[in-house]
Amino acid sequence: MTSRIPRDSRLRLVRPRPLAAAPSAVNQRRPRRPAPRPPEGTPAPAELARMARSGLAAAARVARWADAALGPGRDGATHDGKATLSDATAERAADDLGVTPAQIRADWDTARLAGLVEVHGDSARPGWRLRAWDRDDSAVLRGWVALFDAWSLATPEPADQEPGAVAEVVSAMPQVLSFLQLSAGPVPVEQLLDLLSQRVTELRTERCEVSYGPDADTASPKAPAPDADPAQPARDAELAPLLDWALRALASVGALTCGEGQATLTPLGNWAVWVKLEQICVAAQSPAGNIEVSAEEMLRGCAQLRPNAARAEYRAWLAARPVGSAVTELLSAARGEDALLRGLAFEALRVVGAPAEPDVRAVVEEPALRPYALLWLAEHDGVDPEDAHEVLTREEATWLWVDTAAAVADHGEAPMLVRHLESALQPTVPALLDEVRAVGHPRTVQVLVALAAAHPDPALAKAVRRAAFQVHTGGS
Repeated sequence: MTSRIPRDSRLRLVRPRPLAAAPSAVNQRRPRRPAPRPPEGTPAPAELARMARSGLAAAARVARWADAALGPGRDGATHDGKATLSDATAERAADDLGVTPAQIRADWDTARLAGLVEVHGDSARPGWRLRAWDRDDSAVLRGWVALFDAWSLATPEPADQEPGAVAEVVSAMPQVLSFLQLSAGPVPVEQLLDLLSQRVTELRTERCEVSYGPDADTASPKAPAPDADPAQPARDAELAPLLDWALRALASVGALTCGEGQATLTPLGNWAVWVKLEQICVAAQSPAGNIEVSAEEMLRGCAQLRPNAARAEYRAWLAARPVGSAVTELLSAARGEDALLRGLAFEALRVVGAPAEPDVRAVVEEPALRPYALLWLAEHDGVDPEDAHEVLTREEATWLWVDTAAAVADHGEAPMLVRHLESALQPTVPALLDEVRAVGHPRTVQVLVALAAAHPDPALAKAVRRAAFQVHTGGS
C-alpha cells in the first residue's frame, strides 16, 4: 500500500490555533458588548500618560535614586519592616536631590503607592513600573490609578475624628466621585457634602443600625428622607471636616482641584472614575455567567467560547476581583493536569497584562509552565507573537507541542490533532518522534496513541504507535 503522506515528509511550520477554539462547541455566537469609549473631551492615552508622568515625576526620581544609590534590598534603606526610609537614607537622598528630607519621605510614600517601589518583607526594590516608566504608557497609567485607589493613604486623616467615621467617608466617596464625573464640571462643595451625608446614612441603614427597644415593632424600617431628617445639620457639621480631608487627599494625588467652594475632577481623575465605572459595568455583564466561579471553572467555561468571547469573559472575571489574587488563582489552575486550562490560563494572563509580569516571571523555572511563561514574557516585551516562539529552545518548543497536543486530544477532534502535526518544529516525522520521546512530557504516550489513532496514513500511524510503545516500555 502506498502512503499518501511520505514518512519523511517535511512538516509545515504554522502558528498553532488558539486553544480556546479547540472544542467543537464553538458555533455559538454571543452578542458582544461594544468597546466603550471615554467621555467626549477625554485626552488621548498618550496625553494622559504625559500628565501622570508629570504628576509622579518627583516620586519616580526618588525611586530611581534609590535604585542607583542603594540597590534593591541593600541594608540601611529601611528600618521598620515596612520599607519606610531610615533617617540616614532620607538625609542622603535629600542632599543628593536638593530637597528636604520631609519631601523625600513624601515622594517615597507616593512611589510606594504608585508601584514604582515594591515592598518585599523588610526591604524595598524597584517595581516593574519603574523599569517601564519611560516606554510604556499603560504602565504609567496603571501606576497613577494605583495611587488614585490609595488616595485615603496619601494624606493623614484628621486626628480628632473617629476611625469609624473616617471609614464611612472612604466607603462613600466613590459615589461622590461618580457624581463629579457625571457632572462634567465644577460642583459646589455644599452639594457634595449633602450627597456624602445621604450616602453615609444609606451605609448606616444597610448595616441595620435600628433600635431594638420597646418601640421597635412600631418603628419604621426605613430611614426618613434626608430632607426631612432633623439631624441633617448636625450630621453635615460632623462630616464637613472629613469631606475637606477627602478632597485635599484626592487633590494631592492629582485627581481633582478645589477652589472658591467648588471641586472639579482633573482630566486624569475624570478618566480614572470612568474606568472604574466601566469595570463595574463589565463585571455586571459577564457574557457567559462565570464571574463568581473559581479560575478553573471559569476557564473550563471559556473553553466552549470563541477567542473573542473568551477574552470578554476573562475581562469580566478579572474586573470582579483584585489583580493579585486573580493572577495567583490563574497560575494555580495552570499547574493542574489539564493542558487546555494551562493554555487558557496564560491567555487570561495576557488580558491582565503588565501587572502579571512579576508572577509570570517567578514561574519560569517550573518545567510545566516555563514555555508558556517565556512566550508570555516575550510578547509582553514587545516581540511579535508570530516570532515569540524563537525565545524557546528546541526542547522547550517540543514540550509545548506535546502539551498542546494533549489539550487537543482531550478536548478537540481527530482532524484537529492531525493538523497539529503540521505545527511541529522538526522537519520530519522521525525527527519529531525522536525528540518527543526524549523530552519526557508525562502525556507523551497518550498523545502518540491518540495521534496514531487519528492519522489517516497507515504507515505514519504505525510509526507513531511504535514510538508510543517504546516510550511506554522505556525501550529504544
